[in-house]
Amino acid sequence: MITSPQQRIKEYTERNWWGHETLHDFLQRQVEKNPELLAVADQPNRGELTGDAPYRLTYSELNDASTALACQLIDADIGADDTVIVQLPNIAELVVCYMACSKIGAIISPIPVQYGRHELSHISSVISPKAMITIDSFRDLPLAKNAQEDLDDRIALLAFGKDLQVNSSPDETYQLQLSRYQQFHPTDANHIITICWTSGTTGTPKGVPRSHNMWIATARCCAEAGNYQAGDRFLNVFPLVNMASIGGFLFPALITGCSIILHHPLDPSLYLTQLQNEKITFTLAPPLLLNQLAKSPDMWGQFDFSNLRSIGSGSAPLAPWMIDTFSQKYGLDVINFYGSNEGISLFCTPMHTADSDIRATMFPRLGCGIDHFDSYANKALLSKVVDIDTGEVITQVGQVGELLFAGATVFDGYLCTDNTELFRDDGYFHTGDLVEICGEPPWFYRIAGRSKDIINRGGMKISPAEIDILLEGLPDSTEAAVCKYQDDELGEKICACIVMEPNTEIITLEKLSDYLSALGIAKFKLPERIEFFTHLPRNPLAKVQRFMLEDSVSQRQQENISVSYTHLTLPTTPYV
Repeated sequence: MITSPQQRIKEYTERNWWGHETLHDFLQRQVEKNPELLAVADQPNRGELTGDAPYRLTYSELNDASTALACQLIDADIGADDTVIVQLPNIAELVVCYMACSKIGAIISPIPVQYGRHELSHISSVISPKAMITIDSFRDLPLAKNAQEDLDDRIALLAFGKDLQVNSSPDETYQLQLSRYQQFHPTDANHIITICWTSGTTGTPKGVPRSHNMWIATARCCAEAGNYQAGDRFLNVFPLVNMASIGGFLFPALITGCSIILHHPLDPSLYLTQLQNEKITFTLAPPLLLNQLAKSPDMWGQFDFSNLRSIGSGSAPLAPWMIDTFSQKYGLDVINFYGSNEGISLFCTPMHTADSDIRATMFPRLGCGIDHFDSYANKALLSKVVDIDTGEVITQVGQVGELLFAGATVFDGYLCTDNTELFRDDGYFHTGDLVEICGEPPWFYRIAGRSKDIINRGGMKISPAEIDILLEGLPDSTEAAVCKYQDDELGEKICACIVMEPNTEIITLEKLSDYLSALGIAKFKLPERIEFFTHLPRNPLAKVQRFMLEDSVSQRQQENISVSYTHLTLPTTPYV
């Protein structure tokens, strides 16, 4: 499947933004150059999480394992342009799946392990998958059993250890079978390789198709931002289902010849141990963890991090003092990343500025003709700011407008969605993010907010409209909607705003959680606060004015007059 118009392909190819190589072409290149280099490694306690032994695969073994899996998928009648849902934790098999699907031209649609019946039903209706790949269990989640119960009978369920095997030894039979298949089903670099999922304002996750070329451009930007070098070793703590991990680690590793060490869920002690024992050179970490480490020099001093060169972070504003601490006390640079599945790729590195205040809150204005930023990203990405009401381009310092984005990393539009208003006539994508031009000289963007209502809980983006729809059937309530509220650890959390019917018992947070959980919603989408109202603010079209709810909740927080129940225990990170 190709979603990009031929004119875009032609233009971007002529500009050398896009090429003809696929992701598995880059894998083959690493096999030829570095066959014995470690490609991917599981965390050492995998047995506690999945019940089986951890893998450590060289590039040669990853190539053989992905060839074997590709042939197993072919034997299961899965091939070019077929879509496969993959629900796996951060284990080596997930990396093998990406490479196997690339080799046969199948489209991989990775979903978080937390997704349940509610999300799976919607995703299946959008992409009509040929199959779903999972594992028997992850911690207390019986993934295969749940999928069996929730999947349409027409969708094949394939589980590692039962239906699929990891065969990392050379097998001439598999190699011959794959070679013959590829002769009749060649893969183009403009073919879609992934459909990831992002929450939008319509209430349900939206499918984001991305081609090999889009991912390769993103990988080059991230490799440039992190100054990745051949032989680097990455420690990845985020799920391999979205931009941060796929574009930040997986595909850059293929391009530059690096090793990926997997970690999930976040365990600070194990994380630090892996940093030391695996001789990690680069990692991404949530702001909360970096803040804790910056305040705990004694903990940091217990380990040898002499191989660590820099750390990336994002998903929430960074603290300048934290960046200063890592620089001055630990001798490490912190890189600020800001991106999305749709293809927004902003980052601020020490090469852009040594000023911690700027690096914590601002990002270079890429693709605006600022020659000071001499980089691949500044040539392959385009951005501008427009007035929200008029659409006129903003060039003045301090005026807030919407960030528009275009270039090699940007997708073509959501699946099964009217994308008419998503792009301008000049091809720029409406990000929905508000920025202002700032700095002296004015070379930077400061993120001023999001025009969309998305709730960003620790990096997991949640559509409030999706939860609103589920709350419509809440017993004894006349109105219900959710909004975000600020949280020091995760950035934002979810508040349920409810109008109860007269003379009815006020619902508790626990009962609300039970109600939503019974509908199959992922745990990280559960509200962690309740506020009760006599009515919800609405516009003349009867649409809930969510910003007014946010203001009310914020005021109640400050005045400590809430009648909410906030003692529901959810994980401090959604990645569990």
